[in-house]
Amino acid sequence: MRIAMMAVLGACLAALPDAHGQGATPAPAFTLVDLTGAYAAFYDRTQGMEARPRVEALKAEFAPLFPGFYDAARVKGFASPERYDVMIARSFGQFADLRPRYARTAAAFAAMLAPARDDFARHFPDLAPIGDVHLVHSLGEMDGGLRTIGGRRYFVFGADVMAQLYAPGDERPFFQHELFHIYHRQFFGECPAVWCALWAEGLAVYVSERLNPGASDAQMGLTVPRPIRPEVDADRARAVCAVRARFDSEKPDDYAPLFYGASHLPGLPPRFAYYVGYLVAREAARARSLQELAHLTAEEARPVAAAALAALAECATTTGG
Repeated sequence: MRIAMMAVLGACLAALPDAHGQGATPAPAFTLVDLTGAYAAFYDRTQGMEARPRVEALKAEFAPLFPGFYDAARVKGFASPERYDVMIARSFGQFADLRPRYARTAAAFAAMLAPARDDFARHFPDLAPIGDVHLVHSLGEMDGGLRTIGGRRYFVFGADVMAQLYAPGDERPFFQHELFHIYHRQFFGECPAVWCALWAEGLAVYVSERLNPGASDAQMGLTVPRPIRPEVDADRARAVCAVRARFDSEKPDDYAPLFYGASHLPGLPPRFAYYVGYLVAREAARARSLQELAHLTAEEARPVAAAALAALAECATTTGG
């Protein structure tokens, strides 16, 4: 189901005048494609089915609704086809307990995202229209983010994970973190190296704090799967130097323990590079505004990120410039 949210930027988003040359119709800031109800309906309709055919039935039913999303090929970087089927089957077993929170999150989603997006646009008025926003049951994969499927980029939110992570009223920093990624890509483009993720995620965390003074670490995504800040602060040099040693790497084995929740380096928490990236962004912001940092191209941003990282700790050897 699509729900047009009429959050207007102003004159820059105004549509053409009507036939009488007046009363222009505002363009929607985003269009919500809500598939949460389809998952709930499938769950109800298929209770009693055996696990394997039920998993295959979900993939078949959702293939035309969101082509490629529930396809193991999309998640091959972190889950095998067998593992992905287990994730689908597990979602059925967990849904009865999750359902009340899931339903509340889905029902309130548009009303939560619209003001967060409008506030973000006040700080970054050159934010382009978002387009479609997909709200799904993500099988535990994500609270929100960008996903590339069949060469097309989608803005996707997982109502199941959101329902577990964010209490009502706590979601704005999270939304603005994800909105920053949309905005940042207008200028930064594709960049596969570790430092690029450090820069993009660090800026998103930092912006979520700057736009929401007093935001907690939980609201900024720094407590999953366990609190990151205290462990990194206890030995900041270890964390900084681990990132610097992998700064220009494009290897998944270097990326995963820095940014994924399922793996980590000895003595450091999972996803610790989100917090190191935040420290890098905070350091870089000493000399530049948020808008200036967001507008840097990859070529312009690399030396800024390298210098900020170097200022955080001394490392014996580094490949990070």
